This record gives sequence, C-alpha cells and structure tokens, in this order.
Amino acid sequence: MAFSRITKLDPPSRGIFRKAVVMLCSLLASFFLLHLLTESCTTTTGNSPPRGSSSRTAGLFEDLSSLRTKRLVYEWTGGSELNRYGTAARTSQVLADERATQDSELPEEALALPPPDLVVSRRVSPRFAGKVSPLGEGSKKLPQALIIGVKKGGTRALLEFLRVHPDIRAVGAEPHFFDRNYHNGLEWYRELMPKTLEGQITMEKTPSYFVTREAPARISAMSRNTKLIVVVRDPVTRAISDYTQTLSKKPDIPSFESLTFKNRTTGLIDTSWSAIQIGIYAKHLDNWLQYFPMEQILFVSGERLISDPAGELGRVQDFLGLKRIITDKHFYFNQTKGFPCLKKAEGSSKPHCLGKTKGRTHPNIDPEVVQRLRDFYRPFNMKFYQMTGRFFGWDD
Repeated sequence: MAFSRITKLDPPSRGIFRKAVVMLCSLLASFFLLHLLTESCTTTTGNSPPRGSSSRTAGLFEDLSSLRTKRLVYEWTGGSELNRYGTAARTSQVLADERATQDSELPEEALALPPPDLVVSRRVSPRFAGKVSPLGEGSKKLPQALIIGVKKGGTRALLEFLRVHPDIRAVGAEPHFFDRNYHNGLEWYRELMPKTLEGQITMEKTPSYFVTREAPARISAMSRNTKLIVVVRDPVTRAISDYTQTLSKKPDIPSFESLTFKNRTTGLIDTSWSAIQIGIYAKHLDNWLQYFPMEQILFVSGERLISDPAGELGRVQDFLGLKRIITDKHFYFNQTKGFPCLKKAEGSSKPHCLGKTKGRTHPNIDPEVVQRLRDFYRPFNMKFYQMTGRFFGWDD
C-alpha cells in the first residue's frame, strides 16, 4: 500500500538545535540593548534645555527638581517635620543674607522699606495669595501676631529673640503700616512679609501702633484674631531712654527737665510731649480694649526681658501656641552692654548682641524731676496693673 512507502524522518541534529538557541538569545539581547538606548535618548532629550538656551535655564531645571523633592517631603511628613527642622536648615543661608541687610548694628531707621510702587510691581496673583505654593516653598501671608509697643520698651530685643524659633518668621524693618502706610493697602503690606509654611507664624513689630488711635480699628479690620504683644517698661526710665535716643540725633535739643514741664515753677507735667505721653499705658490700653479682648493681648515686662529673658520668652511662646524651644541655653549675659545676648542668632553660628544704638548711657537727670514724674505716673500705673492683672513693680 501507499502508506507503507512513507518513511520515518530522522530527528534534527543537536548542532542545529544549539545554533537556533544561540540565534534566539542574540535576537533578544539586541532588542534589550535597543530598548535601553531608546530610554537613554528620551531621558537626555527631556532634561536638556532647548537649543540656544542659556545656562540659567539649565539651572532652573535643577532648582525645580530640588523644589519638587522638598514638596514631596513636605507631603509625606504632613508638614510637621519640615516645619520644625527642615525650614531652619533650608533657609539658613537665606536668613543669613537677610541679616546682612537687617543687622541690628544699624539704627532702626536704616532698616528701610521698599517704595510702594516696587512692592506692587512684585505683587503675587490673588489666586495664590495666602496659600502654600505648589512647590512647597510657602507663601506670604498677613501677620497673625504683632508687637505693637512700646517704643524704648525692648521690642527690638524681643523680636530678635523670637526669630530664633523655627516656627516664627518676622520682618526685620518696621512696616509702620497701620499708622503711616495704611493708604498703600493690604496687598502692599502682605508683600513685605516673609514666606511661611503651614504652621509657621508671620510677625512684625512697630512700637508706635500702641499709641496710634486708628491702629486698633485697622488691625481689627484685617483680622479680629490677631494676637497682640506689648513690651512695657517703667514709664520714667522709658521716657529718659526716649529722650536719650533723640539727644543722640539732635544734640541741640532742650534739656530733659525743661521738656518735662509746661511750667517748672508749678510742676505741671507736659503730657503733650511724646516721651511723657507714651508712658500713660492705661490710657492707650483703653482704646485697644474697644476692639480686642484682653485674652488676645500679652504684656511683656521690659525689665524681666533683661533679668529673665527665657522666662518672658516662655510666656510669649505659650501665648502664640508654640512649643517652648527658646530657653535659657540660648542666652548669655553681656556685662559690658548690661543685657542678655543670643549665643547663636538665627541663621548664624556666632553670638549676637543688639547694636550700638541699644543700651546707651542715660544723661544725669535732676532727682527731683525723676520723683515728680514717679508721682505723676503712679495712679496711671496702678490702673494699668488692675487692667492687666499683673503687677510690674515700677512704684516700689
């Protein structure tokens, strides 16, 4: 039969089988190498700046990559770790640069603000105002806390001490927004503020707010929840310190004694002189209590800020709802200057004291004039003690 003629084929030899396997492996290897080469070309093309771009563009890609990484860390940690530690590390160089232009060795008048037209030209879009930026670098917000007074009470020292705290960001110069620059508007004011992350507090200090009649209503209009801090000091010593500062700028002004009295013979105090008027704390506080409850106002003792800075800073940190990070370990007492200094200032590894304009030697004032001033201030001080619920000991 026909089927009987079909013969059985011999199986392929082992050599042919080996060659087929080798060819298949080579083909797969070629595809793999081609895939790697394609990926490499795509990555290089995607990260390279377009032809003709400057080196500045290349740096931008690096910055964006770094910022993206920080944003991821911020999201992973819920902001807590980055706020407390990452911010300080991240901004240490930036803060050091700020210190170069805001060094307290300069008089406060030298800490000038930019003109309104320059600030407005850099205004952020209202869409992002007061919000955390997409890259996690924070944003400029209106202040949640203000140091509103008093002049020559120790406000500069308090601000410099507070800036050590990683959850506080503050303007170095005095904005004088609620007394002199209110016409510039809140957006101008916001642009003066440093950028903050979620959980950080924006602050500024302008001591003249406390004695400005319009300031309480204006601050309340911005936010009724604003926390207010007032550094107060023995009004007699404060007045002499105020006069000493003016004397250093205008050596030809009349004597302290002649400015104190409307009539030296009758002993009538001239309350129109600002150096005297500022110290009538109870009068000014009455105006603030029409807009803010006492619970939103903290009074810091200027004397205790010198004798026990850590204790007063502890009260301030509690008032602001912050962890007590600033403690005794941050201070040392400078015998030459006569007040405490920071062992390490914000953004620096060196000790930091307030400048030469702080701690001036007071002129000798007639003791009878000093006593007359103490008698004048005593009833106002007593009322102030009752209003604040704190005895400051200025009449001992």
